[in-house]
Amino acid sequence: MSQHLASLAALRRPSQLVENRICFAGPNAELSIYDTYEQAQKVSLKSDALLYCGMIKGAKVMHTHYQHDIPFMPHESFILAPKEEVFIDFPEAQMEAPTTCLTVEISEERVAQICDRMNDINSQSFGAQLPLLDANKPLHTLHTQGTQQLINRLVSDFVQNDPDRDLLVDFGVSELVTRILRYHGRETLLNFIRSMPDNNGLSAALSFIEANLALPLDIDHLSRLACMSRSRFYQEFKRHLACTPSEYQHQRRMTVALDKLKQHHSVTQVSMELGYQSLSHFSRRFHQHYGMSPRQAQNQPS
Repeated sequence: MSQHLASLAALRRPSQLVENRICFAGPNAELSIYDTYEQAQKVSLKSDALLYCGMIKGAKVMHTHYQHDIPFMPHESFILAPKEEVFIDFPEAQMEAPTTCLTVEISEERVAQICDRMNDINSQSFGAQLPLLDANKPLHTLHTQGTQQLINRLVSDFVQNDPDRDLLVDFGVSELVTRILRYHGRETLLNFIRSMPDNNGLSAALSFIEANLALPLDIDHLSRLACMSRSRFYQEFKRHLACTPSEYQHQRRMTVALDKLKQHHSVTQVSMELGYQSLSHFSRRFHQHYGMSPRQAQNQPS
């Protein structure tokens, strides 16, 4: 991403010192890059559309209706529902070292289209429409390397003069919305299967994985729980969860690991509790997933 931002240096010359903005319009979305050159407090940000925020450089402190004093650092995402307002402090911004972030504003119509498609899939699997996005409460999370790579690519697509630019931007925005909805919906889905683990075969398999994250996956056993052949189980799992069973187990292990590390559990303890054969293997997988070591995650402000 840095090379694309460097190429925009002329456009980013400050016309104002707080939240100096340049923006790029695309189909159903708009990218904005903000630089702040002096310390400031309680700067308002909101949008009529879904707003994805990603930190690039420096640090912010976010204040919402639900929570105050939320540190916002690079490699983190902050997502606001339409019309939700956040107030921002800039404790580190300087003329020589501005705080930089980006936002992607995504139209409600595009979000609704993707949400409807995903809910259709959930309805077929679980016999109920699972709410995929809280209409008000913001989402603040450390995002994965995959999401970071997507953001880098999306910035490139927005700012480059490519004949297929609008198509590429729309693909990237669709993937970003899907990731946001999957993250929101994952916890809803987990609550659903905890309350109704025998709702159907896929619920039973997911419930077993969740209860046994430290165990190696036994696909034959999961297929029997789901009352499906091995090949059909793989097919249905990937269709409804957008990943393979092993990828799902890895994602859940990483989510649980991050939660435990933020609660100051030791890295060794977390590694053992989640079934990793060695501390180095756990640390390598964690770094690949989040772009930082377990100890760095452990020491981040909560």
